[in-house]
Formats: sequence, C-alpha cells, structure tokens
Amino acid sequence: MNKFLILLLVVFFNCSSGKLTVIADLPSSLKETSAIEKVTNSNLLWTIEDSGNKNNIYGLDLKGNIIKDIDISNSSNIDWEDLTSDKEGNLYIGDFGNNSKNRDDYTIYKISDLRRDQANAERINFILPKKVKPKDFEAFFIWNGNFYLFSKENKSSMLFKVPNKVGLHTAELLKKFNLEGKNHRITSADISDNGKTIVLLNHNKLWKINSFNGDNFFEGDIQELKFEHNSQKEGICFKDAYSVYITDEKSKSGGGNLYEFSFN
Repeated sequence: MNKFLILLLVVFFNCSSGKLTVIADLPSSLKETSAIEKVTNSNLLWTIEDSGNKNNIYGLDLKGNIIKDIDISNSSNIDWEDLTSDKEGNLYIGDFGNNSKNRDDYTIYKISDLRRDQANAERINFILPKKVKPKDFEAFFIWNGNFYLFSKENKSSMLFKVPNKVGLHTAELLKKFNLEGKNHRITSADISDNGKTIVLLNHNKLWKINSFNGDNFFEGDIQELKFEHNSQKEGICFKDAYSVYITDEKSKSGGGNLYEFSFN
C-alpha cells in the first residue's frame, strides 16, 4: 500500500462525516430549548428554555420524554442560555443572554438537588471589567472550579473566566479570539470529562479543540467540523469522548430534535 493511499485512509477514518443522527423529537411544549447537559448521577439529559419562558429545568429520557420538571422557585428567567455541571452532580444555569446589550450584570444559578419538583438555587453573579462593553453570552462550561464564558459575536469574540463561588465577581478577560469562517457565533459549549477536549457549537458546525495547556484554549489544535445540516442549534454536551448530543429549536422548517454527532 503506497503512502498516499495510507494518508487518505487516515484522513477518512479520523474525520467526521458531518452527519447528525436524530435520537428523538423534543416535546412540543419545549419550543425554545437553549441547552442540553448530561449530569453525574443522573440518567436524564437536562434542558431549559430561554427568555420569556418558565424558570424550570427539564429532565429528558433518550426518547425525548419529559421525566422530570423542576421549578426553580427563587429564580427568574431573564435569558437562560446554557447549562453546565460539575463532577459532584450540581447543575448550573447560565442566565447571561443579552441580545439588546443592555445588561450590566449576569447570573449563574446553582442547583444541587435534581430529585425534587421545586428547588432553590444559589447565585453566582458577575459583571464585566470596566473597559469592556456589555456582551451577549450563550455558551459556557465549568472546569477546575471556574466557569469559562464565550461571547457571541460574528467576528471577534472574548473568553471570560468567573470563579464558581457564591457572590458577586468581576469576570476576568482571558482572550480575544477569532475563529475561521464567516460566522462563528458560539451558541453552546462543553468540555469533556477528562478536560482534554472542548466543543463550541454553531448553527451549521462545531469547533473541536484539543492539545491546549491550562486555560490557553485557543493555543491548542482547533478543528472545524461542518454539519450537513443547518438549523438553530442551541445546545451541546458530551455523550462520551468521541461523540456529543446536540439540540435545536423548533421552526417552521423543522428542528426541535435531539441529535448525536460522532467525531470519528
């Protein structure tokens, strides 16, 4: 076998085909799902809806059925955009959507008990540094005791760091970055359980980041994986080291599904 053929086989077996596999239809009652999250010690996938909807979190089975519906009684859904969770099984809601760019403070809600029908949340609040204009966020994850938030912009975006501690914090600006392509608005993010792979979601692609040191994420290897599918994708989380779950919102042309996407 010649070297060129070997190279072609390596490329074939190490690149995603871009195909999304539909796992389930999401309930018709959830028209604006904005996140999906897999949580330690829970056999459900958790989701939320964004601004204008209830301050509830929903646990879904792999058929898309709502198995658990929890009212977060001491919260308000200003603009819930993403979910993340820690190794202890705590779930965090990112209330940091800001389409109109008129918010100057943001909230992350921490839910410690996913067994009840009603729960109270602890609050982690943050503001941006003084010289940074208000930003719109739709994506974050927790890693090593800190939240990492990615601003949603079409060209130049920013990465911020916020400690996972109850109280008010000033977010730390870590990096201004640009991703290749015409549109790199990041709508959701996740990091693998081993902390070695990051995924950033867009409507028609994702970016997979590996081989970074510390939280210098954008100095790692960045791979753009395009989907053979374009919809309003708003949620992503790791299923395992080689695949992710993705959700999109319902629209007249379709959507409202739970998908699986494999890297290999």
